[in-house]
Amino acid sequence: MATEIIENLDSKKLRGGYYTPQAITDFICKWAITKPTQKVLEPSCGDGNFIESAILRFKELGVKNNKLFGLIKGIELIEGEAEKSKDRAAKYGLNSTTILNADFFNYISNANGDAHFDVVIGNPPFIRYQNFPEEHREVAFKMMEEMNLHPNKLTNIWVPFLVISASKLNRFGKLAMVIPAELFQVKYAAETRVFLSKFFSRITIVTFKKLVFADIQQEIVLLLCEKDVTANIGIRVLEMNNLSELNSIEIDKVHKADVKVLEHSTEKWTKYFLDENEIQLLRTIKNDTRIKPCSDIMEVDVGIVTGRNEFFMLSKELVSKWELKGYTTKVVSKSNHFKGIVYTDSDFETNVEENYPVQLFFPENKEYSSLPEVCREYISYGEEMYFQTGYKCKIRKNWFITPSLWTPDAFVLRQVGDYPKLILNKTKASSTDTIHRVRFKTKVNPENIALSYLNSLTFAFSEILGRSYGGGVLTFEPTEIEEIPLPLLTQHNIDFKKIDTLIRQRKIEEVLDIIDKELLIKQFKFSISEVQILRGIWKKLSGRRNGRKN
Repeated sequence: MATEIIENLDSKKLRGGYYTPQAITDFICKWAITKPTQKVLEPSCGDGNFIESAILRFKELGVKNNKLFGLIKGIELIEGEAEKSKDRAAKYGLNSTTILNADFFNYISNANGDAHFDVVIGNPPFIRYQNFPEEHREVAFKMMEEMNLHPNKLTNIWVPFLVISASKLNRFGKLAMVIPAELFQVKYAAETRVFLSKFFSRITIVTFKKLVFADIQQEIVLLLCEKDVTANIGIRVLEMNNLSELNSIEIDKVHKADVKVLEHSTEKWTKYFLDENEIQLLRTIKNDTRIKPCSDIMEVDVGIVTGRNEFFMLSKELVSKWELKGYTTKVVSKSNHFKGIVYTDSDFETNVEENYPVQLFFPENKEYSSLPEVCREYISYGEEMYFQTGYKCKIRKNWFITPSLWTPDAFVLRQVGDYPKLILNKTKASSTDTIHRVRFKTKVNPENIALSYLNSLTFAFSEILGRSYGGGVLTFEPTEIEEIPLPLLTQHNIDFKKIDTLIRQRKIEEVLDIIDKELLIKQFKFSISEVQILRGIWKKLSGRRNGRKN
């Protein structure tokens, strides 16, 4: 075991951090454990929340303390947490072999096919690839590859915990786990969605409108999976307001609900939050050859990475203090710096007067000794603060020169609160990596592109193609922006300045009414009811994620 690696990572980081509320562990154990003889696995048992709930569930089923031995196996990598779990099991007479202080993947690998269970329960760690000790990661990924799965550097460690645990279930086995809601939406989980849909006959996914982990901005779902059942097969999603409603769930009634059929290899499970008619309309639009993706119209790229915004991003006050006028360039770093759908000289000056850090320190790319005295003084200050030692800075020839600085035609929001927006660049600014940069690939009037982006169809698909992690914000990588369908205005009489003014006044519904009527109804011949459905999809999905804000 890589003891020195484990000791250098605190247990929260290594385990992916936070333990499960008892309301969830009790619910999951009640659902999964239905017979007094079932063999139960908890592959990442932490301090024993699930272990204790499983023991209590067996006792509800009439199992005496002296008959519990051999029914439960808990595995935990962190020694201190494993000891806590052993202590909790010991309260009910279980000896220390019930809990194993080990790496789950090595445990399964060394079992030579003998480890099989009737039930798997748990809350697997949420740990990114680079934070998981390599020797454990290699074993996990090798086991996935033997299952004809294809993990990569984007794969979070909850994925191998989920699929490898599932593979160790007996016939008619059940898996019940707390899983990040990104299962529904991230690309790296697409293969996992396909695996689950094929491996399990019936899946019920319980979601929550409110965040249920108090300390983290992470949306989770309860994944309830059953092997080899023959009745009411398929995938169903049940949305609850909060944990207090768990006890009111009647699973048998849920199983009788209609199943929405998705193409798991190409469609995100976000669509399970939609009605069947909404799903069918989106499919029809996706196959409409008249409507091209944004990639036909624009290239989307990340903004600059300064390496130390504290040093490089300057407010009016700091520019004055260090006498750096003439040695800066315009940069946008936050979405609230944009008020409309065009960023003008006037907008920039307003942000300067608000003392926002919208000026990037950018002297000539010369050796330090050849620079003006005021620049040398500021760079010396930066070195006194050791800013040059950060990774992004120290790999540069001149650490104080930010690379890849170019002026885009427009900006598009990387993180969306209320609605997506494309902003024309009329002031020769660039942006940091919190805002994506856009180059147009066509000769279409840029104002038409910015107007076209503000329609209910594009908004609806944005909610499907983006990713929301729990705090209410919708996040996009450049490639995800490029996938969004964008019907384009051609001949029209929409006043660009009027729309820009309405956006600055935050009157998005009025804007959508104007553009939907001209673009979707008049030009693309969508019916009023279809446009209403698209508007409803956007409102439903954006309302759902914004409802999870603290």
